[in-house]
Parts: sequence; structure tokens; C-alpha cells
Amino acid sequence: MTDTHPIDRQAIHDEYERARLTFHRLMDAAAATDLAKPTDGTRWTNKQLLWHMLFGYMLVRALLVVVRVFGRLPRTVSKTFARLLNSATVPFDLINYVGPCGAAEVYGPRRMGAAFDRVIASLHRHLEAETESGLARGMHYPVRWDPFFKDFMTLADIYRYPTQHFDFHRRQLTLGNGS
Repeated sequence: MTDTHPIDRQAIHDEYERARLTFHRLMDAAAATDLAKPTDGTRWTNKQLLWHMLFGYMLVRALLVVVRVFGRLPRTVSKTFARLLNSATVPFDLINYVGPCGAAEVYGPRRMGAAFDRVIASLHRHLEAETESGLARGMHYPVRWDPFFKDFMTLADIYRYPTQHFDFHRRQLTLGNGS
């Protein structure tokens, strides 16, 4: 159930840099009125959705620790944990919605850009330090929490996750042409 082929680390690094540059381009081109506009398909404003996109990368740093722990335990442990988290989807969805509403106000556009740079730099360092066997370890995930969570994901999958999340939400932005 684990991937035994070496992952293309450079492809992940390139995806991170593309997302980082895109994030800055979107933030730099957006006026305050653009950031306050509603998005397409969410209840958030553009500013709130941009923060949520940033948070996807921040979340990965925590998930790296979780995968390292659960990846060493019998799979039934993470399967049970994932079921428990799936049962808490309703409160998770509420927190997932409300969090960006407040965080976008606290961070503001300039701080969000700096935070994006820091989290991407951190993920670059972490990815380079991973062993192939570490990247092959994995765990079960609460598939009801995110459309990009699969039932079982390796650490390598988790490094790929935030850019999938970012690209999906980028299409929901209503900043100018949104792309």
C-alpha cells in the first residue's frame, strides 16, 4: 500500500514555487474592494479564501508530524482515528469556515504574503530532509473533511496535497479574471 518508487521532489518544489508566485501576484494585483468581493462557490470573500489557501500549506506542517507518528503504528490505529474524525465533520466544517473569516482580518494581505513565503520555505526544507522510507509511510485520513484526502495517504501524498487544494480554490477567486 505504500509507494516504493522515489518521488520527484523537484516537481513538488516547482509546484510550491508556482503557488507562491501566484499567491503574491494575486495579492499584489488585488485592491481592497477586490479582496472584499464574494468568491464563486464559497461563502468566503476573496481575502478569506486566500487565507484558507495559505492555511492549506500551514496545515501540512502539522500533518507531517501526525503522519510520522501514525505511520509507525498499525494501520488499524489510523483507520480508527480517521473514522473518529469523519464523525466530527459537522464541527470541523464550521471551524473550517469561521477560521478564515477572522484570520484574514488579523493577518491582512501583507502579512499573508510573508506567511506564505515562510511556510513554503519551511516545506522546501522538510521535503529535502525526508528519507525515501519516510516518504513511503502513511496513514488513513478523514475523507469527509477534504475532497483531496484519500482513505490512505503517504507522507509523499501529503507534500502534494496543499498545491492540489490551492489550485482548486484558485478557480473560485473572483479577483479580476481569477487566474
